[in-house]
Amino acid sequence: YDVAQALKGSGVPLIADGGLRYSGDIVKALAAGGSSVMMGSLLAGTEESPGETIIFNGRKFKTYRGMGSLSAMQKGSKDRYFQDVEDDIKKLVPEGIEARVPFKGTLQEVIYQMVGGLRAGMGYCGASTIEKLHEAKFTRITSAGYAESHPHGVMITREAPNYSRDKE
Repeated sequence: YDVAQALKGSGVPLIADGGLRYSGDIVKALAAGGSSVMMGSLLAGTEESPGETIIFNGRKFKTYRGMGSLSAMQKGSKDRYFQDVEDDIKKLVPEGIEARVPFKGTLQEVIYQMVGGLRAGMGYCGASTIEKLHEAKFTRITSAGYAESHPHGVMITREAPNYSRDKE
């Protein structure tokens, strides 16, 4: 938000990068003044994303490596991070991870969910455009209010493509 305020009127776009896990995070990033968002990890588990599809404990996953991970840097992204190390891997300083992420289906399915969530969030704010969304007001809520705003007192029996309560 502070960066968006500092850039206001300069014509410089603000790109939100990192920490986006759900479509609601996209809405909040744009409402805080972002012009666009990076969706690397949100798209990492799609059929079309690079990485091997594997089965682990009976569930489907995709391997994922951030552009700042050690293996990505070895494959060429070290230039992006201004690390001029030719042969000595011990001198690379990774800024990303390698992991496995749940398989999410096709890119089209994931984008459909993200766009639907973005439209819903914009509707909650009464915003028909991203410019109008920039006028949204943020309100702090207590942890009890946060818990109350999510399903509670029930056990979810069927996963939704756009919702998870893991690690919140």
